[in-house]
Amino acid sequence: MKQSVLVEPRRSEVWDVPLPSIGPEEVLIRVKACGVCASELHGPWKNPPALPWKLGHEVAGEVVEVGEQVKGFSPGMAVTGIINQGFAEYAIAPFTHLVPIPAGIPYEFALGEPLSCVISAARRTRVELGDTVAIVGAGFMGLLMLQAILLKGPGRVVVVDIREEALELAKTLGADEVYRPEEIPPQLKMVCWENIGKGFGADVVIEASGTQAALTLAGEIVKEHGILSIVGYHQGGLRSIDMDLWNWKGIEVVNAHERRIDFQMDSMRRALRLLQARKIVMDPLITHKYSLDQVDRAFSDLEQKPKGFIKAVVVM
Repeated sequence: MKQSVLVEPRRSEVWDVPLPSIGPEEVLIRVKACGVCASELHGPWKNPPALPWKLGHEVAGEVVEVGEQVKGFSPGMAVTGIINQGFAEYAIAPFTHLVPIPAGIPYEFALGEPLSCVISAARRTRVELGDTVAIVGAGFMGLLMLQAILLKGPGRVVVVDIREEALELAKTLGADEVYRPEEIPPQLKMVCWENIGKGFGADVVIEASGTQAALTLAGEIVKEHGILSIVGYHQGGLRSIDMDLWNWKGIEVVNAHERRIDFQMDSMRRALRLLQARKIVMDPLITHKYSLDQVDRAFSDLEQKPKGFIKAVVVM
């Protein structure tokens, strides 16, 4: 089979490699689509393994073969799940890490891993009916979070981003107000003790950018005793926070990244049900598609954000 292989930082090659063999509890999947995720943008450099390295973990595809102990899956089924090394024609995964894709959902929309991340983060981020919620970062994950949070009954949802087209899409998807960082009204920031009790700031702030600037801004927007949920994936170096401000406001900080596989899989099933019911939509978010030999270009576009870019998917 063909597989995209990272041979050095920011450079991949398509290799002919042996078809992977499955164990008794594993499933062989013909990859149909694999999302391009910012968490892999910096590569596996913090504790670097020996290159080459095989990336791609947002996989959807078709079951080709199942091990003798596999239950609930058979050849021909459409599946997604927690699947690695997905920039390839085929991939394998334990059957316990897979869920069926409901009928009618295209493979490039049924990216179970990021959908699971969003739904698990939304479940762990407490939003009361009528709350003011601010989302800092309107990329793919931020726009998915917007849709998930709207289902929890907030009274007002504000989205902040530096890209006008991302803000326009957020408005289309249901945001009540959208702002560039420099346009945020003073009442939406809670940075002065004199404003306690005056309604300044947001009850819940979701940081969905993964950048220092977004994290700083999110800490400024959240009100006293509010909730700051960190959904953005921070990489490429340390982050600094104004702990004096965070202490003074007495905020609750949620690391919304999920590592419990059972919770991830449950969240994935819920996400696919919401997708099937059109309560969450992927249509406007999947904006750029690439072939297997264009993985480097896909990562470059993810970083550079050409006009109209929200989400890149490699389609086999």
